[in-house]
Amino acid sequence: MTTTVNQLLNSKDDEIFSVTPGALVIDAIKMMDEKKVGALLVIENDKLVGIISERDYTRKVILKNRSSAKTKVSEIMTSNLKTADPSQSLDECMVIMAHSHIRHLPVVQDGQVIGILSIMDVVKNIISEQEFTIEQLQHYITDTA
Repeated sequence: MTTTVNQLLNSKDDEIFSVTPGALVIDAIKMMDEKKVGALLVIENDKLVGIISERDYTRKVILKNRSSAKTKVSEIMTSNLKTADPSQSLDECMVIMAHSHIRHLPVVQDGQVIGILSIMDVVKNIISEQEFTIEQLQHYITDTA
């Protein structure tokens, strides 16, 4: 059985954390720390315009000796986004994430953000599905032995 994005979103906390493009990077980093997440969506006028991640911070602020207290999110966010549709399978999302070298995938329906998937969400689900399959096979072997 292949799990869809929508099924996974329904089973997890539905809170979406975001900042505006004009927010300072230091505030975005503080929010990531406070919320225990590795990325925030960047939303302006109810529209998804980017994503800022710990990776963006390390590569575009720290390694370039920029000030997180003076740099705006818009200056370092990733704006060429890959997104998922709620009807897509997690297998499809895993392929998108692997090919694009990304760890977070916003989920968009009818132009509105309805969630975000992390690579950890996808991996945990795959492990859970594999454990279920193994358990079913073990029952089958036990019952037919």
